Amino acid sequence: MKVARAAILFAFLLTPVICAYTQTSQNPVAPPDEKSKEEAEQGIPVTSRLVIDKCSSCHKKDEKDRLTRISFERAAPEGWEMAIKRMVRLNGLSLTPDEAKQIVKYLSNNHGLAPDESRPAFYEAERRPEDEKIPDESLRATCVICHSLGRVLSERRTREEWDLLVNLHVGLFPVIAFQGFYRFPQPPSAQAPPEPDPRHPVDKAVEYLAKTYPLTSAEWGAWHANMRPPRLEGRWLVEGYQIGRGRLFGEMTVERSSVEDEFTTKTSLKYLKDGDALGRTGRGIVYTGYSWRGRSSPSTGQPGDWREAMFVSRDWASMEGRWFWGAYDEFGIDVKLRRITGQPILAGVDRPALKSPSRGLQITVYGADLPTDIKPAEIDFGPGVTVNRVVSATGRAVTVEVDVADKASNGLRDISLRRYFAPGAIAVYDKVDYIKVVPDAGMARLGGIKFPKQYQPFEAIAYNRGPDGKPQTADDISLGPVDADWSIDQFPDTFNDDDKNFVGSLDTHGLFTPSIEGPNPKRRRGVDNYGDVWIVASYKPKDAPGDSAPLKARAYLVVTVPLYVRWDTPELSK
Repeated sequence: MKVARAAILFAFLLTPVICAYTQTSQNPVAPPDEKSKEEAEQGIPVTSRLVIDKCSSCHKKDEKDRLTRISFERAAPEGWEMAIKRMVRLNGLSLTPDEAKQIVKYLSNNHGLAPDESRPAFYEAERRPEDEKIPDESLRATCVICHSLGRVLSERRTREEWDLLVNLHVGLFPVIAFQGFYRFPQPPSAQAPPEPDPRHPVDKAVEYLAKTYPLTSAEWGAWHANMRPPRLEGRWLVEGYQIGRGRLFGEMTVERSSVEDEFTTKTSLKYLKDGDALGRTGRGIVYTGYSWRGRSSPSTGQPGDWREAMFVSRDWASMEGRWFWGAYDEFGIDVKLRRITGQPILAGVDRPALKSPSRGLQITVYGADLPTDIKPAEIDFGPGVTVNRVVSATGRAVTVEVDVADKASNGLRDISLRRYFAPGAIAVYDKVDYIKVVPDAGMARLGGIKFPKQYQPFEAIAYNRGPDGKPQTADDISLGPVDADWSIDQFPDTFNDDDKNFVGSLDTHGLFTPSIEGPNPKRRRGVDNYGDVWIVASYKPKDAPGDSAPLKARAYLVVTVPLYVRWDTPELSK
């Protein structure tokens, strides 16, 4: 209670300061222009009786059935979910879970994003770590100092609404005014050079956002006019990849539920590396005609929920995205699903590369509805690879024995099975030239006492120099993950640094487990177990000379404190 009162008092005292600097801006607000008048005539009518009943007590309804604020913005499902949570927590909105679900669905479908608008920021829904490229420096000084750019890219607003969003941030998080929104005058003694654009960073950001991400767009108009409930019932071939565990294949059966846009699922999966087989059941909701949010559980009833974010293709023939879990969504599978229609589909193989020269290698090609009467002459791995015989053939997998010729050209090969293709499905190489650690930078969070831990998986990927014969160039070939030896090295950023002894540990598969949170009296300064280190992988190919040094690579890891404030929307898939 004391903390809340202090925050309110701080905001109250800070408000006059913020107002003073915003009012004395060197670029006063211009009178309404034709663009402003045009925007005033925009707005999306609200036709849902539930939304009107629950929202119009605060959001005024006009003669065109537009609700203030709501009718002048569009957002991804996660954006509407967060807005509803804020209304419940701060403004006294009362909703049942089903009412909240229906409101999110209505707003996502009618005030959402078109596929072309959503795609660049879909990593936000997938909880996928992303090295974001900031398109405008004003956004770096304002938006991304607190949250990802993906959250910004997942919204569209009128100019007035972007301005009101700024006001909301200043009201809820007053310290943002000092952190990045406003420039405060330099002292008279300062000899700073004049700036070409002296406006406040937030004014520049709003101008950019209003121009680049307006309420109306050709993409949204075309999509909303054509949007319809997707028909996803049937069997789907699943192919996926998980860092540290490798490739997996399987099948998902999708059935329509009694509610439009909602489905139930049954999935069987198999990891190729260790043969681990999984069965899962789940359910999914498709927002805006293309945006799948789902949740699945083990068929055995054991704990282990996964969340799903997938992008449904316009023709309903494929879906792709990420299935993820963990306290911080740090574990995940990149998945691609293709509809099974009775025609053969080639998904991939059980090994990413073939070494030349080799004899008698067995390769399994996975897929769906594969021919069981296939002959060696009907399978082609490209020049230099000869198929000797078919070992076994079922509808889901065909295993063959091949020879790889000496001096076969390095490069990716298509696999053809009769007239069906898997482009670039396997590589041919003569040697491993170097390795890389993936990801090249990671983050883990301490925990285990009052907060959960955030783990960080790593893996080592082998590379061949490619057709040009030069390593570290664009045509280098990924040969897939290798079983490396893992270690932690010190990243020397302070004098007498001892981070590597306290931040955590690595297992033999490259999974980093952080230490517990809280001050550690065993450290030199008695601080928490945070720090930054190098994650090192060492690998020696089996055919390397005995006296040769192993190949090494490393990645940078930051181990930090728990995340004390969470912004999440796990209800979307319920």
